Amino acid sequence: MTTDAVPTTGGTLPALAVAAHGGPCMAVTTLAALLAVAADLDLTTGVVVTAAVFSGQLTIGWGNDLLDARRDAVVGRTDKPLSDGRLDPALVRGCLVAAAVACVVLSVAVGWRSALVHLVLLVGMGHAYNLGLKATALSWLPYAVAFGSLPAVVSLAGPDGAWPAWWLMAAGASLGVGAHLLNTLPDLADDARTGVRGLPHRMGEQASRVAAAVVLAGASALAVLGPGDPHPLTWAALGLVAVLALVAATGSGRTPFRAAVVIALVDVVLLVAAG
Repeated sequence: MTTDAVPTTGGTLPALAVAAHGGPCMAVTTLAALLAVAADLDLTTGVVVTAAVFSGQLTIGWGNDLLDARRDAVVGRTDKPLSDGRLDPALVRGCLVAAAVACVVLSVAVGWRSALVHLVLLVGMGHAYNLGLKATALSWLPYAVAFGSLPAVVSLAGPDGAWPAWWLMAAGASLGVGAHLLNTLPDLADDARTGVRGLPHRMGEQASRVAAAVVLAGASALAVLGPGDPHPLTWAALGLVAVLALVAATGSGRTPFRAAVVIALVDVVLLVAAG
């Protein structure tokens, strides 16, 4: 899944990275790689499943910016290479097709179970978001399904082809919903101008921040309590999350947003440790 990109100064490759939502793309890819290490996948399988996730995220990012190019131009986005003319749409479409082919080939290479979950529940839901769900009250659903299925994409690629524990998938889903709420906050005004009204738009900024803190704290609790017999350090992490959640729910200015982002980072660490 993706967030909005940062400005770039020129060059085709940097512009392609921006259009692919490079930061979020790499964040999800890194999480997949860390989960592969935590699951003790052999090096080849770990590299292939990580590459599959990376190529799938590229298709989601490029698909998002291709679909939103006209809307981004209307609101005057200067950080979008497709809407300001720095990238040829035909080039991006070609890159998207190449990434999609690579995604399918790499996904199938690690087994049909992992491939089915990845292509349908992760990549498929990312494109469903782009194609219209983001403008509905169900905008949170693709993030929940995609992040919740990521541990399964990795574990099903292993020699046993086993599903991950339910709490690990539930924690991933909670992390995804929190990521969606946080991701949307900077663009609420621009989205409103172009008719996009997902769940965060309907809830409003303050309620979305509080909800993000709650679901992210829930992800932390699942990652700590799910495995049973928590380590003292994970209890300490859970205590930190509780404090940050309180700050996110009651603070002012940019502090709640920053607190929620830190919770998300702690959740990633806890998920990898638990996986």
